[in-house]
Amino acid sequence: MSIFTEYRSKLRTPEEAVRVVKSGDWIDYTTSLGKPILLDQALAKRRDELFDVKIRGNLINGPIEVAECDPSQEHFIYNSWHCSTYERNLCDRGLCYFIPMVFHNNSAYYKHFLDVNVAMMSVTPMDKHGFFNFSTSTGVCAQILRKADIVILEINPNLPKLYGGYDECIHISDVDYIVEGEHEPFPELPIPVPTETDRLIAANLMPHLSNGITLQLGIGSLPNAVGQLIAQSDLKDLGMHTELCSDAYLELHNAGKLTNKYKTINRGKSVLGVAIGSRSLYEWIDENPSVAAYPLEYVNSPTVIEQIDNMVSINSCISIDLFGQVSSETSGMRHISGTGGQLDFLIGASASRGGKAFICMSSTFSDKNGKRHSRVLPHFNGEIITSPRSQVYYLATEYGVVNMEGRSTWERAELLISLAHPDFREDLICAAEQQHIWRRSNKRY
Repeated sequence: MSIFTEYRSKLRTPEEAVRVVKSGDWIDYTTSLGKPILLDQALAKRRDELFDVKIRGNLINGPIEVAECDPSQEHFIYNSWHCSTYERNLCDRGLCYFIPMVFHNNSAYYKHFLDVNVAMMSVTPMDKHGFFNFSTSTGVCAQILRKADIVILEINPNLPKLYGGYDECIHISDVDYIVEGEHEPFPELPIPVPTETDRLIAANLMPHLSNGITLQLGIGSLPNAVGQLIAQSDLKDLGMHTELCSDAYLELHNAGKLTNKYKTINRGKSVLGVAIGSRSLYEWIDENPSVAAYPLEYVNSPTVIEQIDNMVSINSCISIDLFGQVSSETSGMRHISGTGGQLDFLIGASASRGGKAFICMSSTFSDKNGKRHSRVLPHFNGEIITSPRSQVYYLATEYGVVNMEGRSTWERAELLISLAHPDFREDLICAAEQQHIWRRSNKRY
Protein backbone atom coordinates (compact mmCIF):
# COMPACT_ATOMS: atom_id res chain seq x y z
CA MET A 1 0.00 0.00 0.00
CA SER A 2 1.38 3.44 -0.92
CA ILE A 3 1.64 6.10 1.77
CA PHE A 4 -1.07 8.12 0.02
CA THR A 5 -3.46 5.16 -0.09
CA GLU A 6 -2.75 4.56 3.59
CA TYR A 7 -3.39 8.25 4.28
CA ARG A 8 -6.80 8.13 2.60
CA SER A 9 -7.72 4.95 4.46
CA LYS A 10 -7.06 6.65 7.79
CA LEU A 11 -8.83 9.90 7.00
CA ARG A 12 -11.81 10.67 9.26
CA THR A 13 -13.98 13.62 10.18
CA PRO A 14 -13.27 15.06 13.63
CA GLU A 15 -16.56 13.62 14.88
CA GLU A 16 -15.70 10.15 13.59
CA ALA A 17 -12.19 10.24 15.03
CA VAL A 18 -13.20 11.17 18.60
CA ARG A 19 -15.63 8.23 18.75
CA VAL A 20 -12.65 6.19 19.98
CA VAL A 21 -12.62 8.10 23.29
CA LYS A 22 -14.24 6.19 26.17
CA SER A 23 -15.27 7.19 29.66
CA GLY A 24 -12.30 7.09 32.03
CA ASP A 25 -9.71 7.57 29.28
CA TRP A 26 -6.56 9.67 29.52
CA ILE A 27 -6.24 11.99 26.51
CA ASP A 28 -3.21 14.08 25.53
CA TYR A 29 -3.30 17.38 23.61
CA THR A 30 0.53 17.86 23.74
CA THR A 31 1.48 21.57 23.84
CA SER A 32 1.05 25.11 22.49
CA LEU A 33 0.34 25.13 18.72
CA GLY A 34 0.00 21.35 18.83
CA LYS A 35 -3.46 21.78 20.35
CA PRO A 36 -5.94 19.81 18.17
CA ILE A 37 -8.52 22.55 17.59
CA LEU A 38 -11.05 20.59 15.51
CA LEU A 39 -10.74 17.43 17.61
CA ASP A 40 -11.14 19.41 20.84
CA GLN A 41 -14.37 20.91 19.51
CA ALA A 42 -15.67 17.51 18.42
CA LEU A 43 -14.80 15.89 21.74
CA ALA A 44 -16.59 18.64 23.66
CA LYS A 45 -19.77 17.82 21.73
CA ARG A 46 -19.68 14.32 23.26
CA ARG A 47 -19.80 15.73 26.79
CA ASP A 48 -23.09 14.22 27.90
CA GLU A 49 -22.16 10.67 26.86
CA LEU A 50 -18.68 10.62 28.46
CA PHE A 51 -17.61 10.66 32.10
CA ASP A 52 -14.28 11.16 33.88
CA VAL A 53 -12.22 11.77 30.74
CA LYS A 54 -8.86 13.27 31.75
CA ILE A 55 -6.96 15.55 29.36
CA ARG A 56 -3.34 16.69 29.60
CA GLY A 57 -1.78 19.66 27.83
CA ASN A 58 0.37 22.69 28.49
CA LEU A 59 1.08 26.22 27.30
CA ILE A 60 -2.16 26.15 25.32
CA ASN A 61 -4.04 29.30 24.41
CA GLY A 62 -7.80 29.23 24.63
CA PRO A 63 -10.36 28.22 24.29
CA ILE A 64 -10.02 24.60 25.39
CA GLU A 65 -13.55 23.48 24.65
CA VAL A 66 -13.55 20.34 26.82
CA ALA A 67 -12.76 22.50 29.86
CA GLU A 68 -15.13 25.33 28.98
CA CYS A 69 -18.12 23.08 28.27
CA ASP A 70 -18.08 21.24 31.60
CA PRO A 71 -17.76 23.46 34.69
CA SER A 72 -18.92 20.52 36.83
CA GLN A 73 -15.91 18.47 35.64
CA GLU A 74 -18.14 15.42 35.73
CA HIS A 75 -17.29 14.67 32.11
CA PHE A 76 -13.90 16.27 31.37
CA ILE A 77 -10.98 17.11 33.68
CA TYR A 78 -8.22 19.28 32.22
CA ASN A 79 -4.64 19.12 33.55
CA SER A 80 -1.60 21.20 32.58
CA TRP A 81 2.14 20.61 32.84
CA HIS A 82 2.82 24.35 32.52
CA CYS A 83 0.17 27.05 32.44
CA SER A 84 -0.26 29.66 29.74
CA THR A 85 -2.10 32.85 30.66
CA TYR A 86 -5.31 31.19 29.51
CA GLU A 87 -4.68 28.01 31.51
CA ARG A 88 -3.90 30.18 34.57
CA ASN A 89 -7.36 31.66 34.15
CA LEU A 90 -8.78 28.13 34.04
CA CYS A 91 -6.97 27.40 37.32
CA ASP A 92 -8.51 30.52 38.86
CA ARG A 93 -11.92 29.19 37.83
CA GLY A 94 -11.19 25.70 39.19
CA LEU A 95 -11.15 24.20 35.69
CA CYS A 96 -7.49 23.20 35.44
CA TYR A 97 -5.14 21.19 37.66
CA PHE A 98 -1.36 21.59 37.57
CA ILE A 99 0.97 18.58 37.21
CA PRO A 100 4.32 19.22 38.97
CA MET A 101 7.38 18.24 36.98
CA VAL A 102 10.73 19.31 35.55
CA PHE A 103 10.74 19.36 31.78
CA HIS A 104 13.80 17.20 31.14
CA ASN A 105 11.93 14.34 32.86
CA ASN A 106 8.68 14.83 30.94
CA SER A 107 9.34 12.07 28.39
CA ALA A 108 10.38 9.67 31.15
CA TYR A 109 7.10 10.27 33.00
CA TYR A 110 5.23 9.03 29.94
CA LYS A 111 7.64 6.20 29.20
CA HIS A 112 7.60 4.71 32.68
CA PHE A 113 4.53 5.84 34.58
CA LEU A 114 1.66 7.40 32.62
CA ASP A 115 -1.14 5.98 30.50
CA VAL A 116 -2.22 7.62 27.25
CA ASN A 117 -5.34 6.07 25.78
CA VAL A 118 -5.68 8.61 22.96
CA ALA A 119 -3.13 11.18 21.81
CA MET A 120 -4.38 13.88 19.47
CA MET A 121 -2.36 16.81 18.17
CA SER A 122 -1.94 19.21 15.26
CA VAL A 123 0.91 18.57 12.82
CA THR A 124 2.10 19.76 9.42
CA PRO A 125 0.79 18.07 6.25
CA MET A 126 2.39 14.73 5.33
CA ASP A 127 5.52 14.98 3.20
CA LYS A 128 6.41 12.81 0.22
CA HIS A 129 8.10 10.29 2.52
CA GLY A 130 5.04 9.78 4.70
CA PHE A 131 6.15 11.91 7.67
CA PHE A 132 4.26 14.51 9.67
CA ASN A 133 6.33 17.19 11.43
CA PHE A 134 5.71 18.08 15.11
CA SER A 135 6.61 21.71 14.40
CA THR A 136 6.81 24.04 17.42
CA SER A 137 5.70 21.21 19.73
CA THR A 138 8.67 18.91 19.05
CA GLY A 139 9.91 19.24 22.62
CA VAL A 140 7.21 17.07 24.17
CA CYS A 141 5.46 15.02 21.49
CA ALA A 142 7.31 11.90 20.44
CA GLN A 143 7.15 9.90 23.67
CA ILE A 144 3.48 10.82 24.20
CA LEU A 145 2.55 9.46 20.79
CA ARG A 146 4.71 6.36 21.28
CA LYS A 147 2.91 5.59 24.53
CA ALA A 148 -0.59 6.21 23.17
CA ASP A 149 -2.94 3.34 22.41
CA ILE A 150 -4.48 5.42 19.61
CA VAL A 151 -2.86 8.32 17.71
CA ILE A 152 -4.99 10.91 15.93
CA LEU A 153 -3.34 13.68 13.90
CA GLU A 154 -5.01 16.92 12.92
CA ILE A 155 -3.49 18.54 9.83
CA ASN A 156 -2.84 22.27 10.19
CA PRO A 157 -1.08 23.76 7.14
CA ASN A 158 -0.34 26.97 9.08
CA LEU A 159 2.27 25.23 11.24
CA PRO A 160 5.93 25.91 10.46
CA LYS A 161 8.05 22.88 9.63
CA LEU A 162 11.10 22.53 11.87
CA TYR A 163 14.18 20.51 11.12
CA GLY A 164 15.22 18.45 14.10
CA GLY A 165 17.90 16.48 15.83
CA TYR A 166 15.61 13.52 16.47
CA ASP A 167 11.97 12.74 17.28
CA GLU A 168 10.68 15.74 15.33
CA CYS A 169 8.20 13.73 13.23
CA ILE A 170 5.98 10.65 13.02
CA HIS A 171 5.40 8.29 10.06
CA ILE A 172 1.99 7.48 8.61
CA SER A 173 2.46 3.84 9.61
CA ASP A 174 2.41 4.85 13.29
CA VAL A 175 -0.82 6.87 12.99
CA ASP A 176 -4.34 5.50 13.49
CA TYR A 177 -6.51 8.36 12.23
CA ILE A 178 -6.06 11.64 10.38
CA VAL A 179 -8.34 14.69 10.43
CA GLU A 180 -8.41 17.58 7.99
CA GLY A 181 -10.37 20.83 8.10
CA GLU A 182 -10.27 24.61 7.98
CA HIS A 183 -7.81 26.36 10.31
CA GLU A 184 -7.56 30.08 10.84
CA PRO A 185 -4.06 31.60 10.77
CA PHE A 186 -2.51 31.69 14.21
CA PRO A 187 -3.34 34.89 16.07
CA GLU A 188 -0.64 37.53 16.18
CA LEU A 189 0.40 37.31 19.81
CA PRO A 190 1.43 40.62 21.37
CA ILE A 191 5.14 40.85 22.07
CA PRO A 192 5.58 41.77 25.75
CA VAL A 193 6.76 45.36 26.04
CA PRO A 194 9.65 45.75 28.50
CA THR A 195 9.01 48.07 31.41
CA GLU A 196 11.57 50.58 32.65
CA THR A 197 12.31 48.15 35.51
CA ASP A 198 12.88 45.34 32.99
CA ARG A 199 15.37 47.56 31.18
CA LEU A 200 17.21 48.35 34.41
CA ILE A 201 17.47 44.64 35.27
CA ALA A 202 18.67 43.84 31.76
CA ALA A 203 21.28 46.61 32.03
CA ASN A 204 22.52 45.07 35.30
CA LEU A 205 23.00 41.74 33.51
CA MET A 206 24.96 43.15 30.58
CA PRO A 207 28.38 43.31 32.35
CA HIS A 208 28.07 39.55 32.98
CA LEU A 209 27.62 38.74 29.27
CA SER A 210 30.37 38.37 26.69
CA ASN A 211 31.02 37.46 23.07
CA GLY A 212 30.39 33.84 22.14
CA ILE A 213 28.03 32.94 25.00
CA THR A 214 25.08 30.62 24.40
CA LEU A 215 21.80 31.97 25.73
CA GLN A 216 18.71 30.42 27.26
CA LEU A 217 15.99 33.02 27.74
CA GLY A 218 12.58 32.52 29.30
CA ILE A 219 9.46 34.18 27.96
CA GLY A 220 8.04 37.57 28.89
CA SER A 221 8.94 41.23 28.95
CA LEU A 222 12.26 40.79 30.78
CA PRO A 223 13.81 38.36 28.25
CA ASN A 224 12.64 40.71 25.49
CA ALA A 225 14.41 43.56 27.27
CA VAL A 226 17.58 41.47 27.46
CA GLY A 227 17.24 40.60 23.77
CA GLN A 228 16.77 44.24 22.83
CA LEU A 229 19.79 45.40 24.82
CA ILE A 230 22.00 42.66 23.39
CA ALA A 231 20.77 43.43 19.87
CA GLN A 232 21.82 47.05 20.39
CA SER A 233 25.14 46.14 22.05
CA ASP A 234 28.57 45.25 20.70
CA LEU A 235 28.18 41.57 21.69
CA LYS A 236 28.55 39.13 18.82
CA ASP A 237 28.60 35.46 17.84
CA LEU A 238 25.95 34.37 20.33
CA GLY A 239 24.43 30.90 20.49
CA MET A 240 20.93 29.66 21.27
CA HIS A 241 20.04 26.60 23.34
CA THR A 242 16.62 27.10 24.83
CA GLU A 243 13.57 25.23 26.04
CA LEU A 244 11.28 27.93 24.63
CA CYS A 245 12.11 30.09 21.62
CA SER A 246 10.48 33.53 21.68
CA ASP A 247 10.75 36.72 19.64
CA ALA A 248 13.78 37.77 21.71
CA TYR A 249 15.84 35.35 19.62
CA LEU A 250 14.38 36.67 16.38
CA GLU A 251 15.56 40.13 17.42
CA LEU A 252 19.05 38.77 18.04
CA HIS A 253 19.01 37.02 14.67
CA ASN A 254 17.84 40.15 12.85
CA ALA A 255 20.66 42.10 14.49
CA GLY A 256 23.22 39.60 13.21
CA LYS A 257 24.15 38.48 16.72
CA LEU A 258 22.95 34.87 16.57
CA THR A 259 25.58 32.84 14.74
CA ASN A 260 26.07 29.80 17.04
CA LYS A 261 29.66 29.96 15.83
CA TYR A 262 31.33 28.97 19.09
CA LYS A 263 28.93 26.40 20.52
CA THR A 264 30.76 23.32 21.76
CA ILE A 265 27.85 21.09 20.75
CA ASN A 266 25.33 21.64 17.93
CA ARG A 267 27.66 24.22 16.42
CA GLY A 268 25.90 26.41 13.89
CA LYS A 269 22.46 25.41 15.17
CA SER A 270 19.91 27.38 17.19
CA VAL A 271 18.46 24.63 19.39
CA LEU A 272 14.92 24.78 20.79
CA GLY A 273 12.23 22.54 22.22
CA VAL A 274 9.09 24.67 21.86
CA ALA A 275 8.41 27.98 20.09
CA ILE A 276 5.75 30.54 20.96
CA GLY A 277 5.60 34.03 19.51
CA SER A 278 4.75 36.16 16.50
CA ARG A 279 4.07 35.05 12.94
CA SER A 280 7.45 36.54 12.05
CA LEU A 281 9.05 34.15 14.52
CA TYR A 282 7.27 31.19 12.90
CA GLU A 283 8.37 32.36 9.45
CA TRP A 284 11.98 32.53 10.65
CA ILE A 285 12.09 28.99 12.05
CA ASP A 286 10.11 27.44 9.16
CA GLU A 287 12.38 25.06 7.21
CA ASN A 288 15.41 26.94 8.50
CA PRO A 289 18.53 24.73 8.41
CA SER A 290 20.16 26.84 11.14
CA VAL A 291 17.35 25.96 13.60
CA ALA A 292 17.07 22.50 15.18
CA ALA A 293 14.18 21.26 17.31
CA TYR A 294 14.85 18.53 19.88
CA PRO A 295 12.83 16.77 22.59
CA LEU A 296 13.10 18.47 25.97
CA GLU A 297 14.71 15.32 27.36
CA TYR A 298 17.71 16.53 25.35
CA VAL A 299 17.34 20.32 25.35
CA ASN A 300 16.74 20.50 29.11
CA SER A 301 19.07 17.73 30.21
CA PRO A 302 21.56 19.25 32.68
CA THR A 303 24.22 16.85 31.39
CA VAL A 304 23.70 18.22 27.86
CA ILE A 305 23.54 21.86 28.98
CA GLU A 306 26.77 21.58 30.94
CA GLN A 307 28.60 20.49 27.77
CA ILE A 308 28.01 23.94 26.27
CA ASP A 309 30.85 26.23 27.27
CA ASN A 310 29.83 29.72 28.41
CA MET A 311 26.18 28.74 28.73
CA VAL A 312 24.12 31.60 30.22
CA SER A 313 20.62 30.97 31.50
CA ILE A 314 18.28 33.92 32.24
CA ASN A 315 14.93 33.18 33.86
CA SER A 316 12.47 35.12 35.99
CA CYS A 317 10.67 34.42 39.23
CA ILE A 318 7.74 35.74 41.24
CA SER A 319 9.37 36.03 44.66
CA ILE A 320 12.29 34.93 46.82
CA ASP A 321 12.64 34.61 50.57
CA LEU A 322 15.57 35.59 52.77
CA PHE A 323 16.78 31.99 52.83
CA GLY A 324 17.28 32.12 49.05
CA GLN A 325 14.35 29.90 48.08
CA VAL A 326 12.74 30.86 44.77
CA SER A 327 9.06 30.69 43.82
CA SER A 328 8.38 31.01 40.10
CA GLU A 329 5.00 29.33 39.74
CA THR A 330 2.63 30.59 42.45
CA SER A 331 1.70 33.90 44.01
CA GLY A 332 0.72 32.89 47.50
CA MET A 333 -1.61 29.94 46.88
CA ARG A 334 -2.60 31.12 43.39
CA HIS A 335 -1.12 29.07 40.58
CA ILE A 336 0.61 31.14 37.87
CA SER A 337 2.76 29.06 35.50
CA GLY A 338 4.94 26.02 36.27
CA THR A 339 8.38 24.73 37.12
CA GLY A 340 9.22 24.36 33.45
CA GLY A 341 12.94 24.17 32.80
CA GLN A 342 14.17 26.67 35.38
CA LEU A 343 15.77 24.06 37.62
CA ASP A 344 17.17 22.18 34.60
CA PHE A 345 19.01 25.25 33.38
CA LEU A 346 20.08 26.37 36.85
CA ILE A 347 21.91 23.09 37.30
CA GLY A 348 23.19 22.76 33.73
CA ALA A 349 24.35 26.33 33.11
CA SER A 350 26.06 26.54 36.49
CA ALA A 351 28.03 23.38 35.66
CA SER A 352 29.05 24.70 32.24
CA ARG A 353 32.65 25.86 31.81
CA GLY A 354 32.30 29.64 32.03
CA GLY A 355 28.55 29.28 32.49
CA LYS A 356 26.19 31.39 34.61
CA ALA A 357 22.57 30.97 35.71
CA PHE A 358 20.54 34.08 36.53
CA ILE A 359 17.12 34.40 38.14
CA CYS A 360 15.60 37.85 37.79
CA MET A 361 12.66 39.78 39.19
CA SER A 362 11.49 43.31 39.87
CA SER A 363 11.96 44.24 43.51
CA THR A 364 8.25 45.09 43.98
CA PHE A 365 4.82 44.60 42.47
CA SER A 366 1.50 46.39 42.93
CA ASP A 367 -1.74 44.56 43.69
CA LYS A 368 -5.10 45.32 42.07
CA ASN A 369 -5.68 48.08 44.62
CA GLY A 370 -2.40 49.75 43.75
CA LYS A 371 -0.64 48.78 46.99
CA ARG A 372 3.05 48.03 46.54
CA HIS A 373 4.56 44.78 47.90
CA SER A 374 8.11 43.47 48.11
CA ARG A 375 9.07 40.42 46.07
CA VAL A 376 11.83 39.74 48.60
CA LEU A 377 9.99 38.09 51.49
CA PRO A 378 11.12 37.15 54.99
CA HIS A 379 9.89 33.59 54.45
CA PHE A 380 7.28 31.83 52.37
CA ASN A 381 3.75 31.10 53.57
CA GLY A 382 2.24 28.63 51.13
CA GLU A 383 4.14 29.61 47.99
CA ILE A 384 5.46 26.68 45.98
CA ILE A 385 9.26 26.40 45.94
CA THR A 386 10.44 26.14 42.35
CA SER A 387 14.19 26.30 42.90
CA PRO A 388 15.71 25.25 46.24
CA ARG A 389 18.21 27.54 47.91
CA SER A 390 20.95 24.98 47.27
CA GLN A 391 20.58 25.45 43.50
CA VAL A 392 20.17 29.24 43.27
CA TYR A 393 23.19 31.14 42.00
CA TYR A 394 22.97 34.62 40.47
CA LEU A 395 19.98 36.80 41.40
CA ALA A 396 19.10 40.14 39.82
CA THR A 397 16.68 43.01 40.40
CA GLU A 398 16.81 46.63 39.27
CA TYR A 399 19.11 47.23 42.27
CA GLY A 400 21.88 44.91 41.18
CA VAL A 401 23.15 41.34 40.76
CA VAL A 402 24.43 39.06 43.54
CA ASN A 403 25.96 35.58 43.55
CA MET A 404 24.59 33.18 46.18
CA GLU A 405 27.05 30.31 45.61
CA GLY A 406 28.58 29.09 48.86
CA ARG A 407 26.92 31.80 50.95
CA SER A 408 25.76 31.22 54.53
CA THR A 409 22.28 32.19 55.71
CA TRP A 410 23.39 35.58 57.09
CA GLU A 411 25.34 36.36 53.93
CA ARG A 412 22.33 35.45 51.81
CA ALA A 413 20.08 37.68 53.90
CA GLU A 414 22.45 40.62 53.47
CA LEU A 415 22.80 40.09 49.72
CA LEU A 416 19.06 39.65 49.18
CA ILE A 417 18.16 42.72 51.19
CA SER A 418 20.57 44.70 48.99
CA LEU A 419 18.37 43.69 46.02
CA ALA A 420 15.11 44.71 47.72
CA HIS A 421 13.42 48.05 47.28
CA PRO A 422 14.80 50.55 49.83
CA ASP A 423 11.32 51.10 51.30
CA PHE A 424 11.24 47.47 52.51
CA ARG A 425 14.82 46.94 53.67
CA GLU A 426 14.42 47.92 57.34
CA ASP A 427 11.46 45.56 57.76
CA LEU A 428 13.42 42.78 56.07
CA ILE A 429 16.37 43.38 58.42
CA CYS A 430 14.03 43.07 61.41
CA ALA A 431 12.62 39.84 59.98
CA ALA A 432 16.12 38.48 59.38
CA GLU A 433 17.03 39.21 62.99
CA GLN A 434 13.94 37.35 64.21
CA GLN A 435 14.81 34.42 61.95
CA HIS A 436 18.36 34.34 63.35
CA ILE A 437 19.98 34.98 59.99
CA TRP A 438 21.27 38.50 60.64
CA ARG A 439 24.59 39.43 62.27
CA ARG A 440 24.93 42.56 64.38
CA SER A 441 27.93 43.46 62.22
CA ASN A 442 25.82 43.55 59.05
CA LYS A 443 25.52 46.99 57.54
CA ARG A 444 22.11 48.61 57.34
CA TYR A 445 20.92 49.87 54.02
